Amino acid sequence: MRKVRGRSLRVEPMAQAPTVDTSGAPVDCYRSSLYTADELYDTTAYAGSLDQRAHVWALQPPSPRDSLVQALHDHAVDEALTDWLAGRSLVGVMGGHALVRGEAAYADAARLGALLGRGHTVATGGGPGAMEAANLGGRLSQEPEAVLTEALERLAAVPSYHPSVDAWVVAARPVMTLGDSPTLGIPTWFYGHEPSNVFATAIAKYFRNALREAILLQICDAGIVFLPGAAGTVQEVFQDACENYYAAEASVAPMVLVGGSYWTSTVPVWPVLQALARGRAMEQHLHLVETADDAARLIGERDLGSTA
Repeated sequence: MRKVRGRSLRVEPMAQAPTVDTSGAPVDCYRSSLYTADELYDTTAYAGSLDQRAHVWALQPPSPRDSLVQALHDHAVDEALTDWLAGRSLVGVMGGHALVRGEAAYADAARLGALLGRGHTVATGGGPGAMEAANLGGRLSQEPEAVLTEALERLAAVPSYHPSVDAWVVAARPVMTLGDSPTLGIPTWFYGHEPSNVFATAIAKYFRNALREAILLQICDAGIVFLPGAAGTVQEVFQDACENYYAAEASVAPMVLVGGSYWTSTVPVWPVLQALARGRAMEQHLHLVETADDAARLIGERDLGSTA
């Protein structure tokens, strides 16, 4: 049974699983574990990798059989994710895919992931940009600060997955060995033109984006930090706000927006959120801060308050 901000994603099992012809499908629709970066990037050239093969397959008009295979695959990922979540408290970091390595904002997102990862498991949408940076920080959260600084310097040599995903991944592989604290990415082949970042130690990749979005927001019981982003991030802001708007008080999780000018002027969602929250249980859990450090401090202070 699915539940808001719950740990379980499981649905009641079918009395008898259907027999499905999976020949020609690039994915295992009965898999029992989440993906790893090495599994998605299983060839030297990205064009031949599992990640790209699945994306190309998903772009084709699906036959009824293909649709069933995709649905069974996403159900299997649900099951594997439920197992992986056991005993973990997750904090989400959402933000734009357009951030590039070497930028100050990328370093800020990575530092945010590192700070949050000291007390929680960091979860992101699993793609490039702010998502990659936060997964990187979460992965290195138990390492000395100098290790993150070294990682950022190495990655800056290849700022983006444009024009070459191969070069982008090659630059990241040595950095992967610097730490292995658990961190989660939940990407989708719906946005398969944006490659999955390799810093998430566990990757729950879905075909259906709507399912992926709902689950990503649902599992972040410790709250979500929203860095500046475009349409996708704004969608996540209001989807999370909707969950908190209707949730029982005990199920409301913090929403922390980073960047006062961005969220009040550039993309002015903050006044709308304030209006929605006024007089409701979510009002005290809605925050606008200036920096990633402020966001991490706020989440940490809330943790201390909840255990006092």
